[in-house]
Amino acid sequence: MKLALFDLDGTLLPIDSDHAFGEFLITLGWVDADDYRRRNDAFYEQYKAERLDIAAYVDFCTSPWRGRAPHELAEASRRFVDEVARPALRDSALALVQRHRDEGDTLAVVTATNDFVTRPIAALFGIDTLIATELERDDHGRVTGAIRGTPAFRGGKVERVAAWLQDQGRRWSDFDAQVFYSDSTNDLALLEQVSHPVATNPGPALEAVAQHRHWPILRLFK
Repeated sequence: MKLALFDLDGTLLPIDSDHAFGEFLITLGWVDADDYRRRNDAFYEQYKAERLDIAAYVDFCTSPWRGRAPHELAEASRRFVDEVARPALRDSALALVQRHRDEGDTLAVVTATNDFVTRPIAALFGIDTLIATELERDDHGRVTGAIRGTPAFRGGKVERVAAWLQDQGRRWSDFDAQVFYSDSTNDLALLEQVSHPVATNPGPALEAVAQHRHWPILRLFK
């Protein structure tokens, strides 16, 4: 029995869904295009440079929509999936997930992007378990702009996966192997935790690490 963990953005998808959702908000007309794009791009550069303040980013990226009515949010999510996420699916990524499913592995998407954006995307891959950065909600179910619990970001991914396993009465050692696919050095902690790290569509920094440590490199798309 194996545990198969998948990062999402840049790994299973050739886009960053968090950044892309920001661009989609511009399409919806919910933000000032120039100012929002400038700030969204700046946060994305911070992420790539491993300097992201994820709490500040979550507050920023949810601020345009967290006061919207539930039916507006549901429609925006549906449109984002249909217009942005679904067209970004690649047969190679779908086949990788399906191979692990056919082998009877336990599957999970582990992503720093928030659960509102990523839950329907995980569903596109047929993966039921989503370990994402969870948005805090008030007593009325409205997003507050804060993060609930530990974000699934950097070392937090290891903590969140361990907590998920514990909730099921499992441990890392219960699996014959644990594999994690990721494109980013932001995920080094989880790549180092598993028995089989796979640098997937890696950026230059992770590719250098993978070559030095003799980790396999997988390219699902260009």
